Amino acid sequence: ATVATGASPAMVTPETVASHHPAGRDAVFVADRGAAVLAMAEAFARFVLTRADLAGLIAAGGSGGTALVAPAMQALPVGLPKLIVSTVAAGDVRRYVGASDICMMHSVTDVAGLNRISRRVLANAAHAMAGMIGLADTTASALSRPAIGLTMFGVTTPCVQAVAAALAGEYDPIVFHAPGTGGQSMEKLVESGLLAGVIDTTTTEIADHLMGGVMSAWEGRLAAIVRTGVPYVGSCGALDMVNFGAIDTVPERYRGRLLHAHNPQVTLMCTTAEENARIGTWIAARLDRMTGPVRFLLPLGGVSLIDVPGQVFHDPEADEALFAAIRAGFRATADRRLVELPCTINDPAFAAALVAAFRDIAA
Repeated sequence: ATVATGASPAMVTPETVASHHPAGRDAVFVADRGAAVLAMAEAFARFVLTRADLAGLIAAGGSGGTALVAPAMQALPVGLPKLIVSTVAAGDVRRYVGASDICMMHSVTDVAGLNRISRRVLANAAHAMAGMIGLADTTASALSRPAIGLTMFGVTTPCVQAVAAALAGEYDPIVFHAPGTGGQSMEKLVESGLLAGVIDTTTTEIADHLMGGVMSAWEGRLAAIVRTGVPYVGSCGALDMVNFGAIDTVPERYRGRLLHAHNPQVTLMCTTAEENARIGTWIAARLDRMTGPVRFLLPLGGVSLIDVPGQVFHDPEADEALFAAIRAGFRATADRRLVELPCTINDPAFAAALVAAFRDIAA
């Protein structure tokens, strides 16, 4: 990518792709390889969005090639076939896949040349792509019920299951687990226009984002709701906790805190009143930027299964700090309302209130 390659035999030349960079092709064809790959990745992501003829996207590469094509695949709608044969597919691929439905296949050998292994792997990849395109599932297009997104954690499961059951006759409820990628994936579907609304009961990923937990959906959480104006019902599910790995992975600065072993691989840290105030302020700021109809419900009795009397994370003072911060920053309008209920998040009455709120704004 360091020099212009106008003589390329490709149907679409590197120069054509590079011309889609905001600063033009000269920003791509630079001497530094890393800068060139980064710039071409941005140009390619913009290029693919101009194509109305894409049935699927397949690529093969090492770390550089994978980094070059992954942003373009992430920019494409969920459901469009995407597959990368990569030397890095056996490692941590979160940054490459993101919130999208990218398939990654380990190349086993380097992709620099053909041999008895690479020929078979590449052939399998090509056949997989052909199958995804040629045998596309048409069920989704035949569904008459609009899809809605719901977020859930183990400690909010009773609530979300009740909401999904109540709405199943009118909508196609799609439940997303909320370990970071779940919230991102839900918002990716919002961005793709595949969800008619969101019931975001479980916003726990925001706590991890602000406190350095391992299940963060990063700064972009709620951004798709803001951009699209999709009908949004939200709540405070599992904001009493920050997630880490096994107990010995908890950062040193948190070792003296109230910790709870959810399982051998997941350690929960109870949030404090000060932290909850930060979380509430962050949420209120995002809610106030939303242009679509909004209902945000506060479960004054507790935000999770373990934030109730007799349970390990029950802390009314910390909960009130969260609720007070949301109240203080929330700007109510005819389409943006804050609703408070004197029950826990998993109380049947709270689930019913979420359903009623969604029906109110989605009508």
